[in-house]
Amino acid sequence: MSRRTHLLALAAILLLAVNLRPAAVSVGPVLADLRPGGTGLGMGAGAAGLLTSLPVIAFAVVGSSAPWLARRFGVHRVTLVGLLAVTVGLVARSLAGGTPTFLLLSLVALGGMALANVLLPSLVKLHFPDRVGRVTALYTTLLAVGLTLALTLTVPISSSLGSWRWGLAAWGLLAVAAMIPWLPMLVHDRSIEPAPRIGFLEVLRTPIALAMVGFFGCQSLQAYVVFGWFPTVWRDAGYTAAQAGALVGVVAATSIPLSLWAPAALARTSRPALLVLGIMACYPIGYAGLLVAPYDLAILWAVLVGVGSACFPLVLVLINLRSRTPAGTATLSSVTQSLGYLLAATGPYAIGLLHDRTGGWTVPLWTLIAVNVPQLLLALYAVRPVFVEDQLRRR
Repeated sequence: MSRRTHLLALAAILLLAVNLRPAAVSVGPVLADLRPGGTGLGMGAGAAGLLTSLPVIAFAVVGSSAPWLARRFGVHRVTLVGLLAVTVGLVARSLAGGTPTFLLLSLVALGGMALANVLLPSLVKLHFPDRVGRVTALYTTLLAVGLTLALTLTVPISSSLGSWRWGLAAWGLLAVAAMIPWLPMLVHDRSIEPAPRIGFLEVLRTPIALAMVGFFGCQSLQAYVVFGWFPTVWRDAGYTAAQAGALVGVVAATSIPLSLWAPAALARTSRPALLVLGIMACYPIGYAGLLVAPYDLAILWAVLVGVGSACFPLVLVLINLRSRTPAGTATLSSVTQSLGYLLAATGPYAIGLLHDRTGGWTVPLWTLIAVNVPQLLLALYAVRPVFVEDQLRRR
């Protein structure tokens, strides 16, 4: 592959990464405007709850089809179609006049996001097989950047342009720019999988896939809870809504430099268990701190929880490190993310239910601390030098 082609592929992957979180998180900051009493759609509580669950539905249903689609139509074509769906869905939903249309177009955008998200690890394996850790570090950093920008800029954009519709449409316009480098890559599209086919169910039966699903699910569960409930945790501790939102921004921002460092470090270290243990330990320490001093040391706990959230880029690089081929990477990614997000979907609901039943945050926070026990055990297995293709051959 020529240097020009390498640079084009890298630019395409990195621009794609920036656009794979705004579809899921940009609506949260303006959700109050969509509800009754706001300036938007008069969205009821049931519809709002469905809206917050759509990312999980998209990953579980659409994401699981990504390897098959890439085999059938080519990985670059499917990725571009995913980006097109993100663009159309985000821009069109900003024009929606009613809740059903808004939900449908949100699902279009999130479905496109799910397709591209599942294919990203296999794209890295396909184009940069000798630099998996380094390229994964770059794209996971930009995933975190896109997440942080969507959380922090949607409201200012909406306010400056006079409507929540502009705040949501802006992220669709950003996705247009990400489509440009994928266009010349369509000329010589590539399949991610030669024969024999590596099937979803076959991979699911391997120990490494089960460990990856559990590891991914536990860390995603915590991420959903942090971004969904921690603004309320800090508001209940005495902070204003703006201050609580800023603290969640600290969590997201802390993960940016770690996303750049952690995947490459994991790929080259001879003691991966120590690296994973060090990062994961920050989650329960941050939760315990919130039990003891939720107000006075809130920034410290936000930073520690942000360090713990670096488990996400570790899981993504492990998808590549635990597979030998782009085909294995694509299917392992599909299994890990689609089923892992289904597991994660239980988190926000369960934590909210515990909060309602107990009238406080003590039991929910202890529950989050407990989640780190199975997560650590699964992660320690996942960092061992085993490969999904080898486990498939032994079956």
